[in-house]
Amino acid sequence: MSLNINNIRSNLIGGGARPSLFEVIITNPVSSIADIKVPFMAKASQIPGHSVNKIEVPYQGRKWAIPGDRVVNDWTVTIINDETFDIRNALEEWSNAINSQQGNIATLGSAPANYLSQAVVRQFGKSGDVIRTYELHDIWPMDIAPIDLSWEQNDTIEEFVVTWALRDFEVISSVTGNAGGV
Repeated sequence: MSLNINNIRSNLIGGGARPSLFEVIITNPVSSIADIKVPFMAKASQIPGHSVNKIEVPYQGRKWAIPGDRVVNDWTVTIINDETFDIRNALEEWSNAINSQQGNIATLGSAPANYLSQAVVRQFGKSGDVIRTYELHDIWPMDIAPIDLSWEQNDTIEEFVVTWALRDFEVISSVTGNAGGV
């Protein structure tokens, strides 16, 4: 290993990917009024995570680890709220259609195709080009976090976090290599 700064400079292509250069697109199957706002109001998110579980096989006091099933992690998005509450309202309508507050019924019916949807996360390079696109399949809002209110909060804009369940995701376009479906 060389202690030369040029080693990292030659390996950090493009100066490194920037976490602020991204876009989130969510398609709401119940109320599309906010879909056009999400790319501008999704303040924070992640490239989806996943893991391969470990199966431990015991044998004479020792454990042998073998790969198990792939698990896709829940996905979160932080949304900036404006005074129209368009995105919040659309998400609450979606959640209510999956299971209503008072009636405990699914107004969309019980078929998953009626309430599951898609999302896209795009990572941009510093030149503005898309360097990686993730398509998330069969998403639904699992948790719509509260919006904190306080007389002490000045010079801030409301925001809330939405946690999504998803079936899987795949890299659908990339200049960085295609990892395929997960």
